[in-house]
Amino acid sequence: MALEPAPPMTITDVTVGGMTCAACVRRVEKKLARLAGVTATVNLATGRARVSHPPDISPGELVATVEQAGFTAALPEPSRKREPSGVRESQDVRQERERLLVTALLAVPVLVLSMVPGWQFRNWQWLCFVLAAPVAVWSAWPFHVRALRGLRHSTATMDTLVSLGVVASFAWSAYALFLGGAGAPGMTMPFSLLPSASDVGGGAAGAGSAHVYLEAAVGVPLFVLAGRFLEARARHGTGAALRSLARLAAKEVSVREADHTERLVPIEELTTGQVFVVRPGERVATDGAVVEGNSAVDLSLVTGESEPVEIGPGSTVVGGAVNAGGLLLVRAIAVGADTQLARITRLVTEAQAGKARAQRLADAVAGVFVPVVLALAVTVLGFWLGAGADPQAAITACVAVLVVACPCALGLATPTALMAATGRGAQLGVLVRGPQALEGLQHVDTVVLDKTGTLTSGHMSVVRVTAVPGGLGKEAVLRLAGAVEQGSEHPLGRAVVAYARRALPEQGALPQVRDFRARAGRGVRGLVEGRRVEVVAPDDALPPALADALPAAESAAHTPVVVRVDGATEALIEIGDVVRPGSYRAVDRLRRLGVHPVLATGDREEPARAVASALGIDEVYARRTPEEKAGLVRELREQGRRVAVVGDGVNDAAALACADLGIAMGTGTDVAIGAADVTLVRGDIEALGDAVRLARRTLGTIRANLLWAFGYNLVTVPLAMVGMLNPMVAAVAMSASSVLVVGNSLRLRAWQPATAPAAARGRERAGVRSPKPAATQGGTR
Repeated sequence: MALEPAPPMTITDVTVGGMTCAACVRRVEKKLARLAGVTATVNLATGRARVSHPPDISPGELVATVEQAGFTAALPEPSRKREPSGVRESQDVRQERERLLVTALLAVPVLVLSMVPGWQFRNWQWLCFVLAAPVAVWSAWPFHVRALRGLRHSTATMDTLVSLGVVASFAWSAYALFLGGAGAPGMTMPFSLLPSASDVGGGAAGAGSAHVYLEAAVGVPLFVLAGRFLEARARHGTGAALRSLARLAAKEVSVREADHTERLVPIEELTTGQVFVVRPGERVATDGAVVEGNSAVDLSLVTGESEPVEIGPGSTVVGGAVNAGGLLLVRAIAVGADTQLARITRLVTEAQAGKARAQRLADAVAGVFVPVVLALAVTVLGFWLGAGADPQAAITACVAVLVVACPCALGLATPTALMAATGRGAQLGVLVRGPQALEGLQHVDTVVLDKTGTLTSGHMSVVRVTAVPGGLGKEAVLRLAGAVEQGSEHPLGRAVVAYARRALPEQGALPQVRDFRARAGRGVRGLVEGRRVEVVAPDDALPPALADALPAAESAAHTPVVVRVDGATEALIEIGDVVRPGSYRAVDRLRRLGVHPVLATGDREEPARAVASALGIDEVYARRTPEEKAGLVRELREQGRRVAVVGDGVNDAAALACADLGIAMGTGTDVAIGAADVTLVRGDIEALGDAVRLARRTLGTIRANLLWAFGYNLVTVPLAMVGMLNPMVAAVAMSASSVLVVGNSLRLRAWQPATAPAAARGRERAGVRSPKPAATQGGTR
């Protein structure tokens, strides 16, 4: 009996509120995983759960499940109904700031009086009690609420530890003031970061100065609130790149009607095929093709392209680009979620939802971290009391253990680094699908490069024009050749026409051709301004100057054509596929990073070797079918290499899919981009070296964050257990731990790509060209 295929899974994002540490993340993931067929990845930094579930489980059930775990949950609102994120965040930040300021005003006098015995006036302890009460209740109220919510669901989180620490220290102080003799007028209290000898030695409550514990009751909420405020600000910064991408989307667009009138409509109402207007300084509303007008567009915020790109009728433009020149009429070819900007934003969001392998270990540890800390705190309290220590010292150690333990840093180690790195990568034109792609980039030691469209431009261009001395001259010959080739549809003819128009702009439009004839495998001819012009394949009867240039062209695998005017040979034009300017720097950078470049192409041996020689690539595989490319990748992997494949076409999709890491050019086909783990948005191979360096930097940052998060707890918790940490100092250390992790991740926002090595810049300036024979572009003429 044949097994029925598994139903397709649905992906739903759920916004989760109330998470404060890695233990919260673990709890939400475990709760969702109890639903049949459901898996979830929760991101603490973004507050989002990405849930994969069967279609028969509704999004409402997912929200209800998260709420049953003790958190708030909601489905993301549609973009047109969504309140601007900046407004919501500013409101949240304002509320947190107000709570922090009020807490500081109440807590600072208590801290000063408790820590400076010389300032302790008569009945000072009662003033401190009055000031500490609202801090322990109102300021710490969010911690108490979340702790009680967790208790109802039989779970414990970071808020449980903070709440217990505040309640224990305030309750002890109240007991000491009302029943323990600490409320007597004239009472003074020394301050020490360590338990005093009399405390440890035991004895009656009066065997030394009376103690209250109000500085810990106010210090813990103050420093935890301050730490979370700074942490939230820093986390907000790590997502700045994604928010800047969202701001690139236009809100309204001016549509040109058939009667040449204009109508301003919301961007959501724009449909494919409609023509819209882009004025100078405006953003292009959506992906489209230019119908009318010439201009230059700034793509720096979309693809990282630093120089403005010249466009004209027939050119494609990307939504979000800024029109830096004239008026443009553009026909929409993609709208909404199908635009390149929407795809970039979606890829970055998906990448930020993932987890590195090390983070999954951290989450597993965090799942048992808080219960273990609670058990340790109770054990420490019992041990100190059993050893005969003063109750004050026992409470000190117990509260310090509760407060100093910090699962927050464990939960923030990976997501904050990923948010900063993927955002920075998007700004540089590098999109990664998630942490697995970053890990793959970090370990790659071999990269298989396609030639056409990856290392080269992928279309025919005029490489060199050699005119006969004493003849008509280069410009005149080029003008006539471009004119006659206007009647040709061959790639070689189109290359000559395009080059003539670019090289001779001051001469205006090319003249018309009459009596045009094309001879298959031979060339074209026609009458231009009364002269008989032929562009044909070269023969043996060439003038000496052209005969000398021909061997060089053939050795470089360029396609040579001869221009004859009225029967006289006037010039030799070499046509080939041009190496992308960034390819020299890209290959050089890969070598410097310890990555071995390999060229694999379906083209012939000669042009493949010519490109490899120009770029300094030693390992070349020519005439490889898509299946053979995939086989080559498997062979390299069997040799123990970690292989990345860079390609842009349908023929590269199989190799991209079977490599350790697939890298697609952003100018390539959707099939190639869909099979890839990394996309170079600009279609510029030079960004590959930047991607490798960014991946290594990001994984290094994640490792440093996790090392700090684990190391901090391994050091501070034992110190608190033996009474060497005052709870107030513990609160400072715990808050600083989270802020340091986020701050370390934030440095990735300022990461800069390396400058081009001098050797690569020199080779680029030398203008080395890449060949491509006409046989691969439609045949020789």
